[in-house]
Amino acid sequence: MKLEGLSSKQVEESRREHGSNALTQIPPDPLWKKILEGFKDPMIMILMVALVIQVVLFFMGQAEWFEPVGILIAILIANGVASISESKQEGKASALKAEEEAKETAKVIRDGALMEIHVNDVVVGDLVYLQAGDKIPADGTVEEGHLKVDQAALNGETEEADKIPLPENGTYDTKDLLNSYYAYRGTVVCGGEGYLRVRVVGDSTLFGALALEVQEETRETPLQVKLGKLAKQISTFGYIGAITIIAAVLLKTLISGAVPDDVYGWIRLIMDAITVAVTVIVCAVPEGLPMLTSILLSFQSMKMAKDNVLVRKINGLETAGSLSILFSDKTGTITEGKLSVVELATGNVTKFSKLSGINPSLRYDIVTGIGVNNSATVSQGSVIGGNSTDRALMSFLMDSQVADSIRRDDVKNFNAFDSNKKCSSVTITRNGQSVTYIKGAPEKIIERCTHYVDENGETKELTEKNYLTSYIDAQAGRSMRLLAVAKVNRATDEGDLTLVCVLSIRDNVRKEAVDAIREVRNAGIQVVMVTGDRKETAVAIAKEAGLLTDQDDVALTSAELAEKSDDELKKILPHLRVVSRALPTDKSRLVRIAQELDYVVGMTGDGVNDSPALKKADVGFAMGSGTEVAKEAGDITILDDNFSSIEKAILYGRTMFKSIRKFLIFQLTVNVAAVLTCFIGPLLGANVVLSVIQLLLINLAMDTLAAIAFGSEPALREYMREKPIPRNESIITKEMLTQVLVSAVYITFICLSILFFPPIRDLFGDVDNTYLRSALFATFMMAITFNGFNARTSHINPFEHLGRNKNFWLVMLSIFLMQFVFVTFGGEVLDAEPLSLQAWLICIVMSFLVIPIDMIRKAIMHGGKKE
Repeated sequence: MKLEGLSSKQVEESRREHGSNALTQIPPDPLWKKILEGFKDPMIMILMVALVIQVVLFFMGQAEWFEPVGILIAILIANGVASISESKQEGKASALKAEEEAKETAKVIRDGALMEIHVNDVVVGDLVYLQAGDKIPADGTVEEGHLKVDQAALNGETEEADKIPLPENGTYDTKDLLNSYYAYRGTVVCGGEGYLRVRVVGDSTLFGALALEVQEETRETPLQVKLGKLAKQISTFGYIGAITIIAAVLLKTLISGAVPDDVYGWIRLIMDAITVAVTVIVCAVPEGLPMLTSILLSFQSMKMAKDNVLVRKINGLETAGSLSILFSDKTGTITEGKLSVVELATGNVTKFSKLSGINPSLRYDIVTGIGVNNSATVSQGSVIGGNSTDRALMSFLMDSQVADSIRRDDVKNFNAFDSNKKCSSVTITRNGQSVTYIKGAPEKIIERCTHYVDENGETKELTEKNYLTSYIDAQAGRSMRLLAVAKVNRATDEGDLTLVCVLSIRDNVRKEAVDAIREVRNAGIQVVMVTGDRKETAVAIAKEAGLLTDQDDVALTSAELAEKSDDELKKILPHLRVVSRALPTDKSRLVRIAQELDYVVGMTGDGVNDSPALKKADVGFAMGSGTEVAKEAGDITILDDNFSSIEKAILYGRTMFKSIRKFLIFQLTVNVAAVLTCFIGPLLGANVVLSVIQLLLINLAMDTLAAIAFGSEPALREYMREKPIPRNESIITKEMLTQVLVSAVYITFICLSILFFPPIRDLFGDVDNTYLRSALFATFMMAITFNGFNARTSHINPFEHLGRNKNFWLVMLSIFLMQFVFVTFGGEVLDAEPLSLQAWLICIVMSFLVIPIDMIRKAIMHGGKKE
């Protein structure tokens, strides 16, 4: 039958009726929009309120110009760094994607001629000519020919699918990717040739629908949830604190008897009280926290790029640290993603893992039987052509360094794989005699074998086949794909055969993935393998990878999963380890169910079929060798496709969250100590304890520099031995709060003692109030600097691992030098005067005591155990 394509007129009509083959792309938000969106962050909103108040106070003459400017700089840095970093990553990804799309073409018959057009120009009704290596441009039915199609982009599996013309009165289900008549966009022809009639284009294709689905919005990250709660707590503290300070100032005025005489006096008194309250509350806000998260995300992202991990969406990294369940693809992630020869056995089941050491005569038979009888070839050190099995066999010969000994000149006849005989054969001339080598299904070949070649190259009679059958069954139980090789001394593949060997082929489990899975599971993260493979294979791989270890562990097929209601699945989920024959809808459903149970969900994948789940998961890990749609959907791209890189991402994410908590301990101690000092001081009789400019310097120095110091904390393996932090758990724990209060109360006590406690005050000699306040300022800054050592670890020893964070030493030394310069040369601007050497030593000793005090607290609370 002669196949006809469309005419130019029919093409235009089809495009008007069915639309374009171009996929809808929702463009990423521009930089300005990302920055505006950033202002919705709860912490940034608090800073905005503080900025407005400071601007109003400045115009009222109650604040210096640099106070609102300092807060504005903190806002711009915190919001800008994250937005610019994410925008750059998206720009790189978009440029690569556009470059790839520009190269995509399709061969179609139009107006009676074969022509090449861009994929986007394909329309419904087009007749597409397909050859090995072509990517199918749209969904449709095979009109003529026989295609071998790699559908890994859609189902994640290495096994090719046959696509043939639909017989008369035949039917097919487009949802069943294994049907033999309907081909899908994005899949690749790896063998054969034929013509495809396009039935569906653009977003209506399975590929297009999945690509569109991945562009939906996702839910808040765990850190965003936690920071939102913290912002509410700080706001509440601010309101209560402001009212309390104003009430305290008014109460002190009434008790002291200094009541204003007129209305203007009362207004001035209330405005002064509000000014003090606002100044203290502004100090209570950790301005450096948004800045720290931005610095951490960017800094850790750069470090991870060296470990083959590309962080595309900046919040994905911190979410990785909070993972409680990870749905992992099998092929290419837990396994190598390609078939490999695992074992070779002779007819008497003598096993070999490589060809070296095998008798030369037997080795010749093996090389000819799987190398010459092979559709793949070796070119410039690479295997090209053939199906996945042939490529695995040729790679085995290359690894054994015998591929050069393949002699195709001796070939008299080659018969490609026959689906009826379930074998392929090649006839060669050897020493003037014809020898035919057959490779194919063991059950078909072994039943015809009367002899076998043993490990010494000698031909022996094959009388007992039970042990050989038992070996084959055992290998099949290990999810091996088995292939038998035999020979016969004639020019045809008919008659009795001599067995050469049985080959075990499999997509091997990555050795490093086994260790990484163990580490991830020890970290309290549930790992579930989701694969399109059959259950027997999936279970065997899962056992070898260390996923199925207990009797309570559950492995389900897609069909079994579909039979379960959501409530039933929620009960099973904690024990679920394997889902086989998985559909894209299964993955999305699993993510949804896990999120409803408040899990922090991770998903790995490389195919278009994985994309919706990658997008919906809290963090999606896309494989570097995967489809562009998958990479677009993922938050993090694993460039080397290795599960161990996922483990590194989790470790870096946990390190980042630890750094945020360390910074919060440090910063909240500063803020609480400043609030207590400035609140209690006036009640004890000192109108000004720390001046507004001193408070501003403390804030700027501690916020900005501390963000750099804690942002450089090393990734410690001990973090992977801790359980995941629940999504809704407060970012401030009871132990953190205890540490903040103990250190803040001590710092407040020693600072106020300089002014009000005679035994301490007298240590400085007969000096004026400005001198004492200079000593108080120096003591305050040094004490909170020393407290940084306490904040950076939950262990008793505050100096452990310091050698791995040089930035911490540099920052702390910088703060010491800064406060020395402030006190010594600040003069009237900073309301300070130089201190004597004796005064400095007194301040240093009192400040340093914050370290042993916190060591005692840690010893009492948990004996130095990890958090």
